[in-house]
Amino acid sequence: MPEHALPHDVLMQRLDALANRSLHLWNLPAGATARLINVSENATYLIEAPDGFKSILRIHRENYHTRNAISCEHAWSKALNDEGGVRTPAILPGRDGSTIQTASVEGLPAERHMVMFEFVAGDHPDEDADHLVGSFEELGEIAALTHNHSVSWQRPANFERLTWDIDTVFGPQAYWGDWRDAPKVTAEIRHLLERLQSVVVRRLTAFGKSPDRFGLIHADMRLANLIISNGTTRLIDFDDCGMGWFMYDFAAGISFMEDHPQVPALKQAWVLGYRKARALSDEDEAEIDTFIMLRRLALLAWIGSHIEVDTARELAPNFAPITAELAEDFLRTTG
Repeated sequence: MPEHALPHDVLMQRLDALANRSLHLWNLPAGATARLINVSENATYLIEAPDGFKSILRIHRENYHTRNAISCEHAWSKALNDEGGVRTPAILPGRDGSTIQTASVEGLPAERHMVMFEFVAGDHPDEDADHLVGSFEELGEIAALTHNHSVSWQRPANFERLTWDIDTVFGPQAYWGDWRDAPKVTAEIRHLLERLQSVVVRRLTAFGKSPDRFGLIHADMRLANLIISNGTTRLIDFDDCGMGWFMYDFAAGISFMEDHPQVPALKQAWVLGYRKARALSDEDEAEIDTFIMLRRLALLAWIGSHIEVDTARELAPNFAPITAELAEDFLRTTG
């Protein structure tokens, strides 16, 4: 049976088996076990051993990234840590010395790529409404540091990562599918969001992809992907990193909370933090709202194509109607 046809609970049982049966591929303490902690594009497991050892195992989604693309993710994450001024988690090689292990179990139709990361003890930045602004100022500075490194870094000759642009969000081969297929997209909402898409496409086509505004980005730089450990902030989860507009990183930072009343203040704080480390033109700043709408439509598509995931299922009832409200506001002021 093809993997996409497996019931979600059956798929997760088989991934659990894969996680636990593959631990011998790494030099782990005796008695180590894997426990699922998150499912999104990938399945993420906490590895624990009786002696107190912990690590994080990522089982990559089928057919999302090639082995080479995962290797390129690792190269950038390591380079950022070594020379870019951004702390990232170490990647633990397997017994064979490779940071990527590949295996399968009975019932999974294809092998899966797997990566083991060091466990970083710490906390995410405070997401309480009263402290969000300060957290976003730090987030903006970290984004600027990654963009500085992106521009200067000599990428491997075989560099391969996803591209986040108009074609891959709206095109026939969009990574996350068509937002029109998402739950609660009524005919009225579809008509409004098609107007929104046209304006976003027009504005970003005019905005262009010059090297000072389009390059290698993290593409999922939310507070949930920062960990504060012993006074140092680390950036984690580079799974979506790829080529995109630098200002898309702010839009990704407010994923699923684009209607939060503090978004204007968060944007102001992010820009303030960004300018501590990198110049930002008024034109780039002015286009941030367009990237918010690009990301929102991408997330609407994500919900439609990932409805088996808890987060998508929880957000589905209201996400399209709220997206329509955001679209009306954007079109009124920008379109």
